[in-house]
Amino acid sequence: MASIMAKLPPPPPPVVVDGRKRPCGTVKKLALPAIGERQGRLAVIAKATGESSESSASLSVVKNVQNLWDKSEDRLALIGLGFAAVVALWASTNLITAIDKVPVVPSAFEFIGILFSTWFTYRYLLFKPDREELLQVINKSISDILGQ
Repeated sequence: MASIMAKLPPPPPPVVVDGRKRPCGTVKKLALPAIGERQGRLAVIAKATGESSESSASLSVVKNVQNLWDKSEDRLALIGLGFAAVVALWASTNLITAIDKVPVVPSAFEFIGILFSTWFTYRYLLFKPDREELLQVINKSISDILGQ
């Protein structure tokens, strides 16, 4: 169990313009359902849930990459592949920026993107069996890439 104590600052004084007080700097009081509150202090209590975070996909991908790094005999090749991936990302970003400057092409690409997104949603995300098929394809691709 963790708790955080925060001291809230007092509201700023009203701004005086031309001899008149303007309520620009006033702060409205809000009713907050606080666990413990006294004299400008607010206590927040956070509790961890019983679920394990190890079941998340991102954690398993990180573990797979760590295992791949540990099992690798040619780490220089892995570093080269990582560098090539960064260079490819940089080059593709510059290519897209150059294409984006052509007047008609961005509108056409936007239309194609809308059509593809609609098709992808209908094909893979709309119905439960299709979502399961997509998950199987993704897991198979990940295992093929990582060599499992």
